[in-house]
Amino acid sequence: MKLIPLPAFSDNYIWLLQHEGLALVVDPGESAPVSKWLKENKHQLDCILVTHHHGDHTGGVAALQSEWGVKVYGPSQESLPFEYTPLKQGAIFAWSHLVFQTLDVPGHTAGHIAYWAHPTHQDPLLFCGDTLFSGGCGRLFEGTAAQMLKSLTQLAALPGNTRVCCAHEYTLSNLKFAKAVEPANLSLQKYIAHCEHLRAQNLPTLPAKLANELQINPFLRTRQASVIEAVKKFAPQSSSKEVDIFANLRQWKNEYK
Repeated sequence: MKLIPLPAFSDNYIWLLQHEGLALVVDPGESAPVSKWLKENKHQLDCILVTHHHGDHTGGVAALQSEWGVKVYGPSQESLPFEYTPLKQGAIFAWSHLVFQTLDVPGHTAGHIAYWAHPTHQDPLLFCGDTLFSGGCGRLFEGTAAQMLKSLTQLAALPGNTRVCCAHEYTLSNLKFAKAVEPANLSLQKYIAHCEHLRAQNLPTLPAKLANELQINPFLRTRQASVIEAVKKFAPQSSSKEVDIFANLRQWKNEYK
């Protein structure tokens, strides 16, 4: 089973899984990159997964659904402009030999979901949309800091070898902020050099490994003394409660240039 990031728009990735002539895609904001790949590689589109309602994740679904007659899965707590099977926390479904588990991860949007599966003899996969990014997390457009913190805590508890399939190539800008938060983090310094090397060759920095994110992503490290200290310098009024540290960290990132 092969995992392929299809570039879309300026910085989106549409994730594609291929297996035995069939393909599954995640968050196709555009239909053209998917159709082009399918025709060039002579594959049949068989399934679409949607994490949340934003147009850069859903814009290509209706056209692909019409062309291929595929099954579409999406969040039960959001309204999507096409026919789909609604899913929420704990829902399980199968595609090929994969069994997907559904996770509720509100914060970026009110009903955002994620999908986790473990292919045979491969590292697990997490399709997390705009909830978790390498080195960062999504903006809080509809949810609260408490919701996003709970969502990220749930994702952080997944196996460390999980491949984190984020929906945007935001890694270098996220890491710039992460370095401002933890300038002495040696794992972060090493990862920045690695990602800069990849982007210099126009290669994706994704998928990311969850175990590494736990070492370098400040939004997964809000219990670390170094992160707490940095946030309190930015927001001296902040309490030491984790949700307040997280909320102020997110506000810092919103304002960071």
